[in-house]
Amino acid sequence: MIEVFLNYLLSERNYSAKTVKSYGDDLRSFEAFFKNLDCQLSWESVDSDIIRDWMESMMDKGNNATSINRRLSALRSFYRFALSRGLITRDPAHGVVGPKKEKPLPQFVRENDMDRLLDSCKWDDSLKDVRARTILLLFYTTGIRLSELVGLDDNMVDFVNRLIKVTGKRNKQRVIPFGEELYEALEGYMRLRDEQVEKSSGALFVTDNGLRMNHNQVRCLVKKNLSKVTTMKKRTPHVLRHSFATAMLNHDAGLESVKKLLGHQSLSTTEIYTHTTFEQLKKVYSKAHPRA
Repeated sequence: MIEVFLNYLLSERNYSAKTVKSYGDDLRSFEAFFKNLDCQLSWESVDSDIIRDWMESMMDKGNNATSINRRLSALRSFYRFALSRGLITRDPAHGVVGPKKEKPLPQFVRENDMDRLLDSCKWDDSLKDVRARTILLLFYTTGIRLSELVGLDDNMVDFVNRLIKVTGKRNKQRVIPFGEELYEALEGYMRLRDEQVEKSSGALFVTDNGLRMNHNQVRCLVKKNLSKVTTMKKRTPHVLRHSFATAMLNHDAGLESVKKLLGHQSLSTTEIYTHTTFEQLKKVYSKAHPRA
């Protein structure tokens, strides 16, 4: 039956030879699996439980959800074809649900690495360095998005009440508090900027020519400076947003509060950070407990 199906894919559906080979490999893999369980089993007598056992065996071997779902898709296609041609009388793959794809945990920079970057790395008094450190500190202590930072104007920073007003997704505005360290950094940066640069707009962060910094310039700045303390592949402003959320939860901030600070619509979006902190907790436990 497999060869009949593969010929159909090749001649009638015009699938590439490479795709047809992949289908064939998946189907023969399943056939070998159920024959190994019971040599009397056939494509007709296989049931949905055996298909689920096959998926479970693949998971045990370390196959990810994407790979398993691809093989299950090949099996579904085969059974639909066989049923339509009268080669079998029932479809055991119908209704079998594949494993859910795991959402990748957000990457973040560890607190001690951020402390090292902001406190121990060599920063001079040039506008370039003062601006870079202020941008990094702003990302890390407020969790704002790249687009929100680039869009900041001077009048969106309230130094008296220590608040920053940002415009997030779908033009929704929110207010984020900030502390003494960022207060001093912003004040120092703006004073130096106004001494050395003739601005052409109300933008908070500008280039040496007075133009508003763009997304790519800020991305490059973040990547370059994070490279000083981490070898992570991703070194982006969004990683600093993740770092902010993780640090807040690690220091007992409530999930609802972090949700509001990040500007998330749904609590479920924020909850992914609890998985990150739990992974950290497991690592601490395995290292610290004598019987772990």
